[in-house]
Amino acid sequence: MAGRGKTAAVKGCAAALAVLAACWPARADWREDIGVFRIGIVAEPGGGNTVPGLARLTEAYTNALGMKVEFVVARDYATLIEAQASGRVQYAIYTALAYATALERCGCVEPLVAPVDADGAVGIRSVLVTRDGRLPDLGAMAAHRIAIAPVENVGGALLPLTGLSAEGVKIAEGSPFLARAATATAAETMLGDGEADALFGWEPANADGQPTGSGGTIARLEAFGIPNTSLRVLWTSGLLRYGPHAVRSDLDPEAKRRLTVFLTNLKSQTPDVYDLLEAAHSGGFVPAAPSDYAMALAIVQRASGG
Repeated sequence: MAGRGKTAAVKGCAAALAVLAACWPARADWREDIGVFRIGIVAEPGGGNTVPGLARLTEAYTNALGMKVEFVVARDYATLIEAQASGRVQYAIYTALAYATALERCGCVEPLVAPVDADGAVGIRSVLVTRDGRLPDLGAMAAHRIAIAPVENVGGALLPLTGLSAEGVKIAEGSPFLARAATATAAETMLGDGEADALFGWEPANADGQPTGSGGTIARLEAFGIPNTSLRVLWTSGLLRYGPHAVRSDLDPEAKRRLTVFLTNLKSQTPDVYDLLEAAHSGGFVPAAPSDYAMALAIVQRASGG
């Protein structure tokens, strides 16, 4: 009898739990919570509010997420940042500095993936280049003439000023030894023509921070007619990664997983869609982490006086 009573009690508890479970509201799937997944992108200059291949891109993301997807075309990065910070878009495609600005704005975004070049470059670093030993070392800059690109140039101005300041070197936009050029090309010409003893430029680099050997200031100087043997790199900055595809941090983990799988396989599985999404870097997407954008964040914080 005792055994029968125990069995009956267990059945009674199970029945009660079933009734309670039926009364609890079922948690909505993350797709239902979102409704429409919105992706923010900045239109190309002169492109208005259109993006080439938008229908194909929308279809690809819809299939990857299994839900309705819409692209939101912003007129500039400030507008895109505000849209993601306010939650109007869940996903945004940024430059490195735009992502860092968004992070400073709300602390609510995280990088998902970033593009790489076919040669393995994942970003750029700034270099201080001299010719024929005119500048002996970094400590002698104040007594020499150093060509520097316009203030908004990332590799030839923002990156070196931030990197050197962080290393304790006394340098600022108004330092008297800096010769501000109208363009990056003009800065290179100053070194080639002997108007400057050194030049702040840039070079592509891999994930270990090593140069990949394709493109950048050294290659441009060689094309200008300066022998490689006469050029010497005196200093290199930390790595500035290429801009990421970033999501809001509160996005459901399953959505992040699906997007990461979709994007990291995109180049090999659907190259035509990859080319629509990423025209500048042909090596595919790789996972990205917040630490990859430490240099970008340092540039933004320096610019804002933080």
